[in-house]
Parts: sequence; structure tokens; C-alpha cells
Amino acid sequence: MAIKTAERVSREVSDNFVFQRSRLAYVEAAGRVAGRVLEIGTGTGYGVDIIAPHAEHFVTIDKTRSQELPPMPANVEFCEAKVPPLPFKDESFDCVVSFQVIEHIKRDRDFVAEVRRVLRKGGKFIVSTPNRPMSLTRNPWHVREYTADELGTLLADFADVERLGVEGNEHVWEYYEKNRASVHRIMRFDVLRMQWWLPRWVLQLPYDVMNRLNRRRLHRANTALTEAIQMNDYRLVEVSDRCFDLFYVATK
Repeated sequence: MAIKTAERVSREVSDNFVFQRSRLAYVEAAGRVAGRVLEIGTGTGYGVDIIAPHAEHFVTIDKTRSQELPPMPANVEFCEAKVPPLPFKDESFDCVVSFQVIEHIKRDRDFVAEVRRVLRKGGKFIVSTPNRPMSLTRNPWHVREYTADELGTLLADFADVERLGVEGNEHVWEYYEKNRASVHRIMRFDVLRMQWWLPRWVLQLPYDVMNRLNRRRLHRANTALTEAIQMNDYRLVEVSDRCFDLFYVATK
């Protein structure tokens, strides 16, 4: 069976734990957006149909066009470009959303500055990213991960920042604990702690393979639990170290 990168959330059933959590970000954002909306990080496009009905015009941008990208609604435009910078005029959007992207951006301060530039006054930047205290191991695809305070500091130039996080119920935590035990079994062989000092590019392929195989093994061993997790098993709460993701709404 082919190994697909686990860095682009997919509908593969072994990704369900992450997929349902990622859908929540789009659903929560949909109730907060209007007018001209920009998404940075299209991925496989599973969020397009959630956001598009709430936007007058929806532009979604990614560095590559995924082969899994669905047909676009009439008010949606796909743009292929690397960021930063953003290829748009000043104050050209009412809302910008970006989920599970900023951790991949080397120039994160420039990225945030570009978001502010293209937002109109009073516009909202809705961003999600993994909550570093909940990470089970180093992810070499991520340039960095953020604590709640670090993300708040990065967004300090906005007029207001609502600091929320994504929590889960007992089913979510049961899966998380099983995953933590599985990751611990794998990482016990890293006696030299190579994950922390080898260059990211060296670790990316082995990490991707092991991550995908681990998710599939967990699915086989816990089929009912993995497949039963739904979006409403997650919720937005006031941010804490127990949140799986940070979900911040920054107003210009």
C-alpha cells in the first residue's frame, strides 16, 4: 500500500482523529467570516465547501495544487503561490483563514505582517496550529511549534486577539493516549535522541513513513475507536496546555 504524506490531512480512515479536528476549525471559522475571504493553505481542499457559502468571494492559496482538490464553487478562486509574500493588494480581504500552516513557515513574522497588510481595518485573521505542549515527538516538517503565549506574541500587532484552543472528549483522549503509547514504543529506540539534533530534512522521510504506518497500525488495532470519532467530539475552549491545537482570532 502506498504511503501518503501525513502532513496533508486526508480522508484516509486512519487520519480520522486529525481530520475531524481539522474540520472543526473550518466550521468554527465559517461562522466568523464574511465578504472577501482568503485561505492560506488549501491542502486537499476539504474545507472549501465549508467556507465558500459564507463568503462573497473566496480565494484559496497553496504552494502546489493537490490532485485531490475538488471542483470549485462559482465564488471560489484557487491561486498557486508560495508565501510570504502574498500576491494581493493592501486591504483587499475582510477575513484571512490559515489552518495548520504557520508552523511550516520559516519567516513567520513576515507571514503575519503580510496577513495584516491584506486585511481591511476590522478584518479578522483566524489561525490554527499545533499546541506544542501536546506534541508527542519532534515533527521535522515543522519549522517550529508554538505555545499559547508564543502565538499570542506573534500576533501582538493586531488590535485584539481571542485565544482559544481545540479540546476533545473522552473518546478523543482515549485515542490520544493509545497513540502516545505507540509513539513511545517507537521512540525508545532513539537512544541518542537523534530526533532533536539531526537536520529536519534528514528526518522528514523516515518520520513521514513511520507516522503513516503508526496511524494505520492504530486503526487496525482500534478500528471502532478510530472510526467513531466525529467532529463534535472536539470543541473550542479557552486556551490551555491541554488543547490539541491553538485557534486564535486576531482582529486588525
